[in-house]
Amino acid sequence: MRVLLYLLLLTLTYALVLASFKPWDLAIGVAVSGTLLFLFRRFVFDEHRAGERGVLRRVLAFWPFAAVTAWRVVVGTWEVALLTLHLRKLENQGIVAVPIGERTPLGVAVSALSTTLSPGTVLIDVDWEREVMLIHVIDASDPDAFREGEQDFYRRYQRKVFP
Repeated sequence: MRVLLYLLLLTLTYALVLASFKPWDLAIGVAVSGTLLFLFRRFVFDEHRAGERGVLRRVLAFWPFAAVTAWRVVVGTWEVALLTLHLRKLENQGIVAVPIGERTPLGVAVSALSTTLSPGTVLIDVDWEREVMLIHVIDASDPDAFREGEQDFYRRYQRKVFP
């Protein structure tokens, strides 16, 4: 039943993007939607894997994740603007090791991307042996606070969408 619902929703989205409900376009939409559902069936339908949630819960949890990520970009932009305008001195930049923790490889990639989106932080490397992400931070005066902020972001927002 869920497969048919998802197939219908994806096909409807396809038709709305095309702005066409002609039978031929709908048939192509069903084929594309069915192929996508087949290719991503483990992600969409397997709710029983440890630490993961159903796709509908993930979609709902995505919006707070995206909003907080956008806010982090705004804050990072402000900090870099202050440095660029020489209103704040660049004194304590450095590399901070952030533990990977319980993140999956996808979770590590999303954490790295969301962190790097914010100006003033960039992923340098992922050390899989030490299980840390090495992140260059424009203000590394308190590395423990930065680490805790990254872990809090993961626990509160990201884990619900991208574990």
